[in-house]
Amino acid sequence: MKIKRTWVLSGLGAAATLAVLVWAFAPRPIEVEVAGVTQGHFESAVEEDGKTRLRDRYVVAAPLAGVLSRVALREGDAVEAGAVVATLQPVLPPLHDQRTLRELRVRVTTARALADRAQAQVGAAEVELARARNELERSEELARGGFISRNRLDNDTLLVRSAQKNVESTINARRAAGYEVEQALAALAAVERGAPGAGFVLRSPASGRVLRVAQTSETPLAAGAPLIEIGDTRQLEVVAELLTTEALPLRPGAPVVIERWGGPRSLAGHVRIVEPGAFTKVSALGVEEQRVRVLIDLDSPADQWQALGDGYRVGVRIVTRAADNVTLVPASALFPLAGNGSGAMAEAPDAMAMFAFEQGRARLRPVQVEARNAQVAWVRHGARAGDTVIVYPPPSVGEGVRVKVRER
Repeated sequence: MKIKRTWVLSGLGAAATLAVLVWAFAPRPIEVEVAGVTQGHFESAVEEDGKTRLRDRYVVAAPLAGVLSRVALREGDAVEAGAVVATLQPVLPPLHDQRTLRELRVRVTTARALADRAQAQVGAAEVELARARNELERSEELARGGFISRNRLDNDTLLVRSAQKNVESTINARRAAGYEVEQALAALAAVERGAPGAGFVLRSPASGRVLRVAQTSETPLAAGAPLIEIGDTRQLEVVAELLTTEALPLRPGAPVVIERWGGPRSLAGHVRIVEPGAFTKVSALGVEEQRVRVLIDLDSPADQWQALGDGYRVGVRIVTRAADNVTLVPASALFPLAGNGSGAMAEAPDAMAMFAFEQGRARLRPVQVEARNAQVAWVRHGARAGDTVIVYPPPSVGEGVRVKVRER
């Protein structure tokens, strides 16, 4: 009896030891995180920073060289189309010393004297013409009586013609002398009085606000110098520079959500055009990127974004695809199938799969992904709303492996 009891106790001890070893080395359920499959709205978008820009801007420049009168307008001032924004005065002659001033006065006196001499020459020429005409009349009377020769009559006729030409010449000389007097007086007046003459008025080509005033003080300007930049801040657009690969699926009319602009709510817009020409831009990491500008129109009422101005930074989210009432799976639950599935899905190079959480075990499910964004994926086949899936599955999780939800 004693030996039998010993054997029984030894057997029980061995069984207990074996049970402990089995329990110690038996595989335990893997702790995982889970999430639910839902039914709802899907939206994929391209996100990028952008900036506002005036659709039209106007630069008022000096059409001719002159002296700019002081500009009273300042940045932000409202102007109407046709309003005077600046005035140009003709360029004044250079400053002269007293010697030049005396020379100009003498020039005036000389010009007047020459004009008086020209007037006297005109009088003398007229007197000579009258004398020649009188001589011609007497010669004609004597020629009719046969008292003088024909040659004498011809000479007197030529003298009248010569006197007439001399009168015309002196009249032209008198006119020229008058011009010299006018020029001398104008030069003297410009130096003595500094008279600028009539100003040239510059007007605003459109209604809007002053964006920039290049020159406010009175100063000489060359022709073509920019003066004032004007634009209508109620006509804004947004410019975003996207990678060419991101901009390729965009089409005019695509909805845009404008965020991070400083206002209390997001703004609505749409893509007006994707520029056909791309350009190279170096990123902050020194990588050359091919980018293209996308022009976006604002659809929200103007009173919601009236605080925006030219060149303000905004964030844009351009919607590339949207659908309602579709099956949504967390993007973190999906992984490449990599030949673990079966059928047509397993043969596709971009086939995806997920692990469903069913009765404490992981079940591999191939899925057909229609589209995805950073948070969720739109799945056409392989998942149903209400399913529980494993997110961020660890490498140790496989088909049929026991799992349990990690306690938080």
